[in-house]
Amino acid sequence: MFGRDPWGGPLEISNADSATDDDRSRNLQEYDRAALSRQLDETQQSWLLAAPGDAAGKKKKRYVDLGCVVVDRKIFLWTVGSVLGVGLLIGLIVLIVKTVPHRHRPPPPPDEYTQALHKALMFFNAQRSGPLPKHNNVSWRGNSGMKDGLSDNTVKRSLVGGYYDAGDAIKFNFPMSFAMTMLSWSVIEYSAKYEAAGELDHVKSIIKWGTDYLLKTFNSSADTIDRIVAQVGEGDTSKGPNPNDHYCWMRPEDINYPRPVYECHGCSDLASEMAAALAAASIVFKDSKTYSDKLVHGAKTLFRYGRQERGRYSSGGTDPSIFYNSTGYWDEFLWGGSWLYFATGNSSYLQLATAPGLAKHAGAFWGGPDYGVFSWDSKLTGSQVLLSRLRLFLSPGYPYEEILRTFHNQTGNVMCTYLPYFNSFNRTKGGLIQLNHGRPQPLQYVVNAAFLASLFSDYLDASDTPGWYCGPNFYSTDVLRDFAKTQIDYILGNNPQKMSYVVGYGKRYPKRVHHRGASIPKNGKSSCKGGYKWRDSKKPNPNTIVGAMVAGPDKHDGFKDVRTNYNYTEPTLAGNAGLVAALVSLSGGKTSIDKNTIFSAIPPMFPTPPPPPSAWKP
Repeated sequence: MFGRDPWGGPLEISNADSATDDDRSRNLQEYDRAALSRQLDETQQSWLLAAPGDAAGKKKKRYVDLGCVVVDRKIFLWTVGSVLGVGLLIGLIVLIVKTVPHRHRPPPPPDEYTQALHKALMFFNAQRSGPLPKHNNVSWRGNSGMKDGLSDNTVKRSLVGGYYDAGDAIKFNFPMSFAMTMLSWSVIEYSAKYEAAGELDHVKSIIKWGTDYLLKTFNSSADTIDRIVAQVGEGDTSKGPNPNDHYCWMRPEDINYPRPVYECHGCSDLASEMAAALAAASIVFKDSKTYSDKLVHGAKTLFRYGRQERGRYSSGGTDPSIFYNSTGYWDEFLWGGSWLYFATGNSSYLQLATAPGLAKHAGAFWGGPDYGVFSWDSKLTGSQVLLSRLRLFLSPGYPYEEILRTFHNQTGNVMCTYLPYFNSFNRTKGGLIQLNHGRPQPLQYVVNAAFLASLFSDYLDASDTPGWYCGPNFYSTDVLRDFAKTQIDYILGNNPQKMSYVVGYGKRYPKRVHHRGASIPKNGKSSCKGGYKWRDSKKPNPNTIVGAMVAGPDKHDGFKDVRTNYNYTEPTLAGNAGLVAALVSLSGGKTSIDKNTIFSAIPPMFPTPPPPPSAWKP
């Protein structure tokens, strides 16, 4: 039989292959019967009896399918067990560390300057007038001066608050304003150090207590004024035995005699110093916009008044002239104008402060024995340092560069006079610089110089300037800090007397401070002259006026701890403000100043360049 081969050839089909399906089935059945008739061994029986998936199941049980990878079951179990074991071990260690008590290494004690800073700030708490805050922390002080201003028929408005100047109960606004300016300046430069010492809120509350009072001494809501309160209380005893703040020896809380108010109608020096205080404080409180704006407005009003109504606040033999006589007002114009520029960014104030004529009248080119002495009366040196800062960090250029460069060079010259290599100022055998040429009460001038030297050193460091020249000789910034440290160390006890001149600091300090409140027991109420027994007593003061820096030693390093000798033992607001500023500048090691906060109100010095022109299109 032939079929057709699809590939083109004949296909022959065998007859054997044509057997029917029934024949095939019959043959298969015979084969099955023959196979079943044989005896099977155990292995063969297990093959026949096993379920179809059993062999694959055994194989699968040896592996674990994780989705993305298949791993050996034993390795998987070992890995999971190891991870759980390590986790339990770490948890146990953490539990033991947290539950078992352990000792922390105590932080290093604060340096001596920080310790003294804590105490120096407390002096201002003891000098507060008016209703004291709850946490004043001076147990022997209470509310006082609650009728100031209201009891004077010529004023008839509240002048409650502020600070008593020294060991009496007079509020001298001129040195008080200077003290607030100094404290604000130190906060602006060293707020991080105050915060590290835990004193930032404290010093800001001290400043605000002062500026709140200064805002009461003139019509701070007006744009123009015609008078300023210069002083509350009276100290002149030359007119006879009339009860006043110097004739009587009483606690401020017990005062019952009249407290006259002195107003001035032409007082450029006082107005400009008050303007400086409010302007500097406005930078300190710049985060409180409402209050900061109020301070700026008051500063502008005061400075405008001072420029228009020329005159010294202490002229004519008045009470202020006896105790805080101002020698001129040109340096206050320079000082106040500089601070108003920083507070407002208004270039008109910088134009004034850098006018060559103003610098000449302020004594920038005169020299003289007191050149370089910074105090409540003379602000020239402070202004020169402040404006040198502007040149170092912003460099405003023309038209200010010429006078700013002059001030910068003059500042360097002043710093040279502070060094022991030069003979501009004498020194005691113990090393105290005699900035007031051997006259009494030297420490208030020393602390101001120490602050300026330390601050200028930080200015140079922050501007990557390693030092400055004194003639042909180059001195590093460390020389300035060393000067500041030696002077402050003298005040803190490294002196021939081995005595700290800051009350409450060190093992030995003055115990008979010239201070009415500290010398009379809290329950020792007395009359005007009845307090003389406390004044003349040789016993130590019953109350410790912590942080008060006394007037200081004489030119021979001698000191008399006598209550009646104010030239040795009386502290002052201005003196303590300089001390606080110097201490904070030296505290916490050598760290940088806050370069930018003081410039926060100043707009960009140079206009923003215009955008580039658009691309040319054909």
